Amino acid sequence: MICSNETYYMASQPGILTDWPWKPLGSFKYVLMAPWVVQTIIYCVTASHERDLAYCLILPMLMARLVHNQIWISVSRHRSAQGKSRIIDRGLEFSQVDRESNWDDYILLTGHIMCLAYTMLPEVASHLPVWRADGVVLVALLHAGPVEFLYYWFHRALHHHFLYSRYHSHHHSSIVTQPITAVAHPFAEVLAYVALFAIPQFATLFTKTASIASVYGYLFYIDFMNNLGHCNFELFPKKLFSLFPFLKYLAYTPSFHSLHHTKFRTNYSLFMPIYDYIYGTVDDSTDETYEMSLKRPKDSPDVVHLTHLTTPYSIYHLPLGFASLASNPQTAKWYLRFMWPFTFGFIATGWIFGRTFVSERNTFSKLNLQSWVVPRFTKQYLKGQSTSVNKLIEEAILEAESSAAKVLSLGLLNQQEELNGNGQLYIHKFPELKIKVIDGSSLAAAIAVNSIPESTSQVLLRGKFNKVSLAISIALTKRNVQVAILNKDEMTKLHSRLKAKVDLTLTATFDAKIWLVGDGWDENEQMRAAKGSIFIPFSQFPPKKMRKDCFYHYTPAMIAPSSFTNTHSCENWLPRRAMSAWRIAGIVHALEGWNVHECGSTTFNITQIWHATIRHGFQPLEFDIPF
Repeated sequence: MICSNETYYMASQPGILTDWPWKPLGSFKYVLMAPWVVQTIIYCVTASHERDLAYCLILPMLMARLVHNQIWISVSRHRSAQGKSRIIDRGLEFSQVDRESNWDDYILLTGHIMCLAYTMLPEVASHLPVWRADGVVLVALLHAGPVEFLYYWFHRALHHHFLYSRYHSHHHSSIVTQPITAVAHPFAEVLAYVALFAIPQFATLFTKTASIASVYGYLFYIDFMNNLGHCNFELFPKKLFSLFPFLKYLAYTPSFHSLHHTKFRTNYSLFMPIYDYIYGTVDDSTDETYEMSLKRPKDSPDVVHLTHLTTPYSIYHLPLGFASLASNPQTAKWYLRFMWPFTFGFIATGWIFGRTFVSERNTFSKLNLQSWVVPRFTKQYLKGQSTSVNKLIEEAILEAESSAAKVLSLGLLNQQEELNGNGQLYIHKFPELKIKVIDGSSLAAAIAVNSIPESTSQVLLRGKFNKVSLAISIALTKRNVQVAILNKDEMTKLHSRLKAKVDLTLTATFDAKIWLVGDGWDENEQMRAAKGSIFIPFSQFPPKKMRKDCFYHYTPAMIAPSSFTNTHSCENWLPRRAMSAWRIAGIVHALEGWNVHECGSTTFNITQIWHATIRHGFQPLEFDIPF
């Protein structure tokens, strides 16, 4: 693990041209490309003469660069979650994700510049050949010489207090790098980099040696090396440097540049470390850090939380998906509909080759935590695919067991009663399991009960009766709260499942101010609720919000302690730093060292698990109750 004795923050004295010019437009910044898009499409479709291939490739190249960067983001986060060859242990936080959310600005800027170049310099920029060897060689030489040399000294100048405090500190706020950290810079700084990278491009244009390979190949090289240097896992095999020793001067490694973010005043080079070696600014620990990173094995989790995909578009809300979407509660985004080719590809791949994969890692109280995702969607759980789903869950439990994990918690429908009897199926099938399987029902019930105002005398219970609703009913009776049921059949069914005496009452009205709602209830009943009613779900999925004059609590969840690290994504629809009861239950189970399963009909004392959870720093998720 690498750490720094200094902490660097965002620019405290922002200089001129810090903000990007289209920042006020937000997501509508893409509209600025509309004129170029329309012009290019019209040209490529209607041109009667020989089309300019280089010009027609501008927009596809921009899309390819976006996809290329996203692949690096997903792979980097996945490898970092696994732990293999990870360089820095410190986690990402929401502040960094927000700061780097405009990583596509750099690609948009280069798109505008390329379109302008083709418009303003038609004599030298149009009808480029696909390949010219002399142009490719010239680009390589100019990059290795002027570009790398000028960048080195410009970069060192950026670390002078005046420029650092106004510009470059924004980039160094990210101690733990991820691929998009590479382009997280103020606008003025990016302009300087674009000017540097333009040297080889314009040199080949004006010497008439440019080609599609030199122009677009150079852009790909810049993106590739930028992403590689900030990916936070080492991928250069040691054998490569043994076969080609001089390569260490021509291509930096992820660990080489990572040291620049942790040690600050070393390893300044762009992509070629030769200038650091020439001017004596190579960090002394460069070789050691490289070798230690390569030797690092996969993490051995103490606690695994097993969740699954919800909707087809939820793949983009995973930590491995779109960073900006993952860092906010899951909501429908209209533009994801245009991603259907990728969505379909992911669905098909998950169905044919799918196996549970690591999505996120955290640490808390010396525990290594991981979230694993079953590549199946909610509808697949509900449409009779129990055999294939149970097989994936079984494989995950056995894999966690072989990894020496202590606890595995079942999230969402992975612990559905109809699927596996709240996890009991796996305990019966594998009676020798050392890992403890937790369905989290007791904590979910505890959170729901403690979300009910103290002054409440009656609640209306709606939804399918399960072990959570049973535990809630028993707990409310102890608090002298009456549980109202709408019809006699439901009351009879609930009584048959209860082993304790519970204060149940039949009601024909919807006057109760507090509604406890689970799965499988008629959500249209909301329209008959009294104004100001509070809906408190005890299910894994939130109810559909059909009333603006009523109040809806979150599904059972709590806020994670500040010591809970690497928290940079939201769990499904929950707000930032909120975690579902089912996920927290596994963590508390491991912290308390409880050597029992919580599956089938087994439940814990909800008062005991509530106090244990609070004792470990988890806090109730605040909700503004109107009375």
